[in-house]
Amino acid sequence: MTETYVRDLREVDETQIAAVGGKGAHLGGLSRIEGIRVPAGFCVTTGAFRRIMAQAPSLDGRLDRLARLDPDDRESIRALSEEIRRTIEEITVPADLAEAITGALARLGEREAYAVRSSGTAEDLPTASFAGQQDTYLNVMGPAAVLQHVSRCWASLFTERAVTYRRRNGIDHRTVHMAVVVQRMAFPHAAGVLFTADPVTGNRKVATVDAGFALGEALVSGLVNPDVFKVRDGEVVARTIASKRLAVQALPAGGTREVAIDSRRQGEPALTDAQAVRLVRLGRRIEAHFGSPQDIEWCLVDDDFRIVQSRPITTLFPVPESGDQENHVYVSVGHGQMMTDPMKPLGLSMWQLTAMVPMHEAGGRLFVDVTARLASPASRAGLLDAMGKSDPLVRDALETVLDRDGFVPSLPDAGPGGPPAGAAPAPVETGPAVVTELIERSRASIAALERDIGTKTGPALFDFLLEAFEEHKRVLGDPLNIQVIMAGMEATWWLNEKLREWLGEKNAADTLTLSAPDNITSEMGLELLDVADVIRPYPELVAFLRGVEDEGFLDELVEFEGGTEARDAIEAYLDRYGMRCVGEIDITRPRWRERPSTLVPVLLDNIRIFEPGAAERRFEQGLRKARQKEQDVLRRLRALPDGERKADETKRMIDRVRTFIGYREYPKYGIVSRSFVYKRALLEEAERLVRAGVLPEKEDVFHLTFQEFHDAVRSNQVDDRLIRRRREAFRSYHQLTPPRVLTSDGEAVTGAYHRDDAPDGALLGLPVSAGTIEGRARVILDMAKADLEAGDILVTAHTDPSWSPLFVGIAGLVTEVGGLMTHGAVIAREYGLPAVVGVEQATRLIRDGQRIRVHGTDGYVEILP
Repeated sequence: MTETYVRDLREVDETQIAAVGGKGAHLGGLSRIEGIRVPAGFCVTTGAFRRIMAQAPSLDGRLDRLARLDPDDRESIRALSEEIRRTIEEITVPADLAEAITGALARLGEREAYAVRSSGTAEDLPTASFAGQQDTYLNVMGPAAVLQHVSRCWASLFTERAVTYRRRNGIDHRTVHMAVVVQRMAFPHAAGVLFTADPVTGNRKVATVDAGFALGEALVSGLVNPDVFKVRDGEVVARTIASKRLAVQALPAGGTREVAIDSRRQGEPALTDAQAVRLVRLGRRIEAHFGSPQDIEWCLVDDDFRIVQSRPITTLFPVPESGDQENHVYVSVGHGQMMTDPMKPLGLSMWQLTAMVPMHEAGGRLFVDVTARLASPASRAGLLDAMGKSDPLVRDALETVLDRDGFVPSLPDAGPGGPPAGAAPAPVETGPAVVTELIERSRASIAALERDIGTKTGPALFDFLLEAFEEHKRVLGDPLNIQVIMAGMEATWWLNEKLREWLGEKNAADTLTLSAPDNITSEMGLELLDVADVIRPYPELVAFLRGVEDEGFLDELVEFEGGTEARDAIEAYLDRYGMRCVGEIDITRPRWRERPSTLVPVLLDNIRIFEPGAAERRFEQGLRKARQKEQDVLRRLRALPDGERKADETKRMIDRVRTFIGYREYPKYGIVSRSFVYKRALLEEAERLVRAGVLPEKEDVFHLTFQEFHDAVRSNQVDDRLIRRRREAFRSYHQLTPPRVLTSDGEAVTGAYHRDDAPDGALLGLPVSAGTIEGRARVILDMAKADLEAGDILVTAHTDPSWSPLFVGIAGLVTEVGGLMTHGAVIAREYGLPAVVGVEQATRLIRDGQRIRVHGTDGYVEILP
């Protein structure tokens, strides 16, 4: 059967991306929508591209070399991609292929002007738009010129920017092919881009129209600022009319040129309000057809809109499914848990099944719907207060939404049943026995889980786990557990508030809580210093660890002097903390016990930076500072009017905070310990599926929900396509920035700090651990790649408990995410590190190696010259 190299646009649709590329498929789909006018044209298929590529065998070796290049090696990518493009453009188009293209031109009109446009198979996809990665040529005239520009479009698959984009998105160059769209030119009065959702805020109900005079190239290439119209519910709600000095016009003999716009027309709007509203109406029809918000290129010809492209807007954060048309307000779980990376489906569903409140998924992240609590005056104040103490940006974002008339309805009285949100639980007497009892309860529950789960396999394991999840929630929701956590936090707030009022001291509790007992997370960092002490005396052992690359190194340690003791020390550490890892709320993340090499760089830093006995010295030093601070505070209070009463109350609160604040870290340790027991049992089931030939790899189950995994074990069947789709979606979620607050309209509400107490140019954040420190900023996004020196300040996106071993070696902390009582803040205070969290875009605004000053008492960071 002879391959068809040319297809009319009216013959194709979105199902034919493999043949006509993303742009061609979307244009074909557009041409089928009633009322949407698309300029006539045809597609030169990917079959033609493959035939051309086959005519140059030398391309194979070059593509192999291209795949091996580092995406940051711009010079090599530029040189090699230029070679590939030149080779493709020099290939003679076979006679039958040339005839098919010129024949299609003859049917449309040889003397017409055409747009010749690249259409890659990895272009305009729901997860990767590839916008602007390949080339478009306008006002091409005559068959010879069209053929020449078709070749250029094929070659544009290998522009430097397209090659780099594919490498960064993990797309194999050989799997992407190029089709070409040839369309009759439109010669418009105005042109531009329509976004059917606001591309800045994400609001799906607000469309944005960018418009300029003549061809749209002036806008796309940034030559002029566009007129901008915001349209909501059929009316223009905002407009900005730009001064448009230039336009791109078609030349009679072919090609385009920049022309100056008459000064009298420069300030005229390119569209009327009525035209902008009409265009958005067309856009909504296109959006409904494709099923997602669209980025649409349009032309206005004689008051008639022509659509020349539509692609998904891939930068919008998805909206949780609510199942109704009501307004909803969602708060990010990841910002509270200090882990805003996407989670895999099994991790998401396991967290949902064990969480104390319902959670909704979007973009690989979890959110809590707080609409009902905001709507009720009785619970609103408590929620805002709790959010403000945790993360002021969340509180400000929620208040921003509340200020919008009618978005959150106000209920006449308390919302759904139960005590108001934020209501204090019953008080608990101060005494260490309470904490000891809670820790023993948790250990006993986990021991029973480990004992009982060992006998369960197949569907019975999943039934058992559903019961275990209820026990999981019972332990977390134990009233005594909540009372102790709240007692520690409330005592901290009391001390900070009263000592500021009475003594003018900010954040005094930060020093008073140093080296508090029973803090499992700070102990984890200090105990790794003890492991370093075991290894440090043996230079050969240290040299061996510097070369560790795989997970078998523990067994090899015994070959060296001191190796048996070193292995035993690491094993003992893993027995206590091996369930932890970066991003530990996602059960699918590899744990330290599964990947102990993760700890080696931190161990080596500890060996290099510290002297023997550092853990005990640090703990004693913190204890001494806390006692000195206590004595100082009480002495100063007694000198005040009514000083004895103030000192007695303060002493009670200091005792209370030191008794309870360390336990704040234990419930998370219990959760992660239980999760690792679940994970090991589930991986054994996954291995059974692999042995049965149901799955290629056991980690494939991470892309199934808990229920889907259960079904797979029952039926011995798995949908391979579902796993493939989930894997692609997970990869795409890494490109999305999760908002702190998200509305059902899709609007990402960021919140702001309303403060004027910091120097100009300072980066604002939340003060969580007092003190001021200057030092070298180390911007670290991957704990395994940390390379720290004494005195460095760690700058990162977020830290969960697994980062704590790094905290012993740094002088200060700056994070983009966090609150007063999140784990990073608690451990920074525990170690006496000045810390500022919630600093928006800190890892981008602070360069690695810059000197910075962290004001942990006042909550800002200065970048020093």
